[in-house]
Amino acid sequence: MGGEIAIGIDLGTSYSCVSIVRDGVPQVVPNEWGETTHASVASFLEDGTVAVGNAAKRNVVINAENTVYSAKRLIGRYFFSEEVKKAQAMVPYTIVEGPNNSVRIQIRGKQLAVPEVSALVLKEMKAIVENYLGEPVTKAVVTCPAYFNDNQRQATKDAGRIAGLEVLRIINEPTAAALAYGFGKDMNQRIAVYDLGGGTFDVSILEIGKDVFEVLSTAGDTYLGGDDFDDRVVQWLAEDFLRSTGLDLRQNKWCLQMLKEAAEKAKIECGQQGWADVHIPGICQDPSGQVMNLDARLTTEIFNPMVMDLVQRTFKVCDEALQGARLTVKDIDAVILVGGPTRLPIIRQSVTHYFGREPMKGIDPDQVVSMGAALQASALLDANTSTYLLDVTPLSLRIATVGGYSEKVLEKNTPVPIERSKVFTTSRDGQEKVRIRVMQGEGSRVEECESLGEFEFSGFRVAGRGEVKIEVAFEIDTNGIVNVVATDSETGKQATTTISLSSGMSESEIVASVAANQQVQLARGG
Repeated sequence: MGGEIAIGIDLGTSYSCVSIVRDGVPQVVPNEWGETTHASVASFLEDGTVAVGNAAKRNVVINAENTVYSAKRLIGRYFFSEEVKKAQAMVPYTIVEGPNNSVRIQIRGKQLAVPEVSALVLKEMKAIVENYLGEPVTKAVVTCPAYFNDNQRQATKDAGRIAGLEVLRIINEPTAAALAYGFGKDMNQRIAVYDLGGGTFDVSILEIGKDVFEVLSTAGDTYLGGDDFDDRVVQWLAEDFLRSTGLDLRQNKWCLQMLKEAAEKAKIECGQQGWADVHIPGICQDPSGQVMNLDARLTTEIFNPMVMDLVQRTFKVCDEALQGARLTVKDIDAVILVGGPTRLPIIRQSVTHYFGREPMKGIDPDQVVSMGAALQASALLDANTSTYLLDVTPLSLRIATVGGYSEKVLEKNTPVPIERSKVFTTSRDGQEKVRIRVMQGEGSRVEECESLGEFEFSGFRVAGRGEVKIEVAFEIDTNGIVNVVATDSETGKQATTTISLSSGMSESEIVASVAANQQVQLARGG
């Protein structure tokens, strides 16, 4: 093949996919069983090895408490967040609190940070390409939802590092999809990317013109995805069973897991043929010990009204993205669907109705993101590339002010990379430290935003109140990751900063984890 190779990885909530570019053309890389999408699942086996991917997914029921799925719903989140509470109620594995309000997953007597679990999925993607090419691969572009905040991006980057990858860049999934759609086609279009994945929903509006891909706006809901559609079917099946037998299957995590699997399958079948028969033999026993089966028929007529409010929620987000770009649906030249759930007829019909046009045909919603990531990876390695990606920050950057309020430093949908400076002064005589709390979000109240951490500056001259001026530069880089640098205006010397309160992994934890990850044996099994 010659030359260096970098891979593109779509690290999804439910499934992941990996691509490379060959002779300028992106292609999805299959594993040795010809599979191109791989369940984002890691199953920790008794012998100390770890199964990852579709083989691991089969363990979700039989080895439930040692099999982790949907880690992306937890990555970069604080233990006290809504999403984590929701996951605790639904998943059979054990979620516990780690240092700094972080999330840890407890498996076989060990505690794992969430990026360590995602790292195993990334390591599997790396291994798939290495098997395929017969050579080692160390560089990658990894995607994340456009609406991910700084904590989530940082944690995704950490996961790559733990997996032994040099992450060249984190790019947004919808942007990657647009790249795969428009690359080298010399087009002039405004496009909307409607990306409904397993756990997240994003929409981005882009302008493509002569090799420049410019994101005009982005909006999203990190609590909305295919899993929520499955969940509706789960509740419907459970309520139905409860009515006819008096038994609530949701009380038992094993039964719940069987229901979830059946619900996902039924949703997909119903989407393909308009109906699906659900049959779960031996789902439980009644009080007298008799084995019970579950039988139900899901039809489009039942399914559509059941999920219609979820579909409507996606269009609220579309409204917001269009407003952010100051456009209306009439200004959009093409609509691209991304993510497995967009195969559902109800989604396709609703999208067509909302945008007033059919979505683009011939684009594989499962593969387009990793292909775009691979194109970006190869562009980053190629010095004379002419394709430019101009992305935006999805959330406003703010700092805490007095009385629980916050002040905006950077507006959402601002093109990145960007740097903005602000001058702070000391508020009392003889002050030795200045503390600044940095947040992301759209609410003016501190509690409505996500905390990125507290920065403490010291090392400046100790003087009377208001005499010392500290210039703070807030920078958002091309990965959408926030960096903060403080300078003493008088001496020009950088004040030292310490960040506390971040739920991420510390540098020493990451280093230890990189070493541990190299020891992990991935179980091979079809």
